[in-house]
Amino acid sequence: MRTAITILLSAAAIAAQAQGPISLSLKEAMDMAAKQAYAVQASALEAEKMQHRVKEITAIGLPQINGEVQLQNFIDVPTQLIPNFFTPGQGPEFVAAQFGLPWNASAGATLSQLLFDGSYLIGLKATKALAQQSREELEKARADARNQSAKAYYGVLAAEEGARITAEGIPLIEQSLREARAMLDAGFLEETDVDRLTIQLDQTTSLKNSFQQQASVARMLLALTLGAPQGTPITLTDDLKTLLNDPDETALSEQAFQPAQHIELQGAETLVRLQTLNMRNERSKQLPSLGGFLSHQQVWNGPDFDPGGTYPFYPTTVWGLKLNVPVISSGSRHHKVKQASIAVKQVEVNRTATEQRLLAEVERARSQARTAFENYRTEERNLLLAQRIAERTSIKFGQGAASSFELTQERGNSLAAQQQYVQRLIELLTTRADLRRALDLY
Repeated sequence: MRTAITILLSAAAIAAQAQGPISLSLKEAMDMAAKQAYAVQASALEAEKMQHRVKEITAIGLPQINGEVQLQNFIDVPTQLIPNFFTPGQGPEFVAAQFGLPWNASAGATLSQLLFDGSYLIGLKATKALAQQSREELEKARADARNQSAKAYYGVLAAEEGARITAEGIPLIEQSLREARAMLDAGFLEETDVDRLTIQLDQTTSLKNSFQQQASVARMLLALTLGAPQGTPITLTDDLKTLLNDPDETALSEQAFQPAQHIELQGAETLVRLQTLNMRNERSKQLPSLGGFLSHQQVWNGPDFDPGGTYPFYPTTVWGLKLNVPVISSGSRHHKVKQASIAVKQVEVNRTATEQRLLAEVERARSQARTAFENYRTEERNLLLAQRIAERTSIKFGQGAASSFELTQERGNSLAAQQQYVQRLIELLTTRADLRRALDLY
């Protein structure tokens, strides 16, 4: 774990700072993540691509014009054998004849228009539903980015708080160690007592360094969730205590939940619409389709390459209608409709399951947030008690009324309380972020 942390810190140190220093409150960090997180960028591009897909499908039903220009030169003009009707009964029965000239050129244009196609009309509605789905996916990606950036923001503040608390106890241990060494020199303590305090100081210093490394890694994760280049200096302007006591955050456990407004349930509803349209599309394939066309062409032929010279261009113009009528598919279309109908029922089941899952997730998140808050308050009280006990024991040790074993034991208890406090702090902030995500409040 330490090796991995070291590698991450080294990578951050050598990363090019492509973006200047930024200062962010929690709200500003979430807003920034919702705009430029990498997942959001990818989802935004997908939504933009789907808009062009809608226009592409729409254009199929609009007039289509195609042009064609062709030039041919027969090095050997095609030759065919035909019956010898020139001198019947005399000479060969068949004679060779060439039909065509060495040079020919043509230019033309064709206009086509779809007049009626049930699949096309339903396809238009389906593409609009797909565009809606892509927009919903974008909103979901933005909510996820806000949630992840909030967790990373909390992670930085919690780790820095742990480093601060741990650092406050180091001077007290150093003072006790100095006093112990003086008492050792005076013959009032044994060397073992000094060793115990030395170990205690090393453990406390190591814990402080660990919290500092965690804060650095959390900053890297925050930059990643923000879509900012690694190595970008980020200053967090919100205070941890302010966030912990924010009335909006503490009231989340009692926040009403409207599942119909949740982005995931809206996505499930869109999926039902898409499958319903797919079923209608399969049914519409049993209907005829009608199209019209108009074609005009100018054709030239000649023995030498001289378009429009001795021999003029001759026009060819034709228009028509084309009607396709499905007759017999041996049950293929019928079974496709049945499959589409079953698919509709499947997504309807998925919609119901999604609604029930969201309700369960909200209740679970509420319970976890309440428990985390109670645990945090308990560990906060335990930390204060452990610190006071350690301070009193340190004073007694300086007065000779407490042994080094008692001092190191109480210092160890204080150190463990610090670790538990930071852990509970992170749990509280994380569960609140998860509850906000479950309520779809990002």
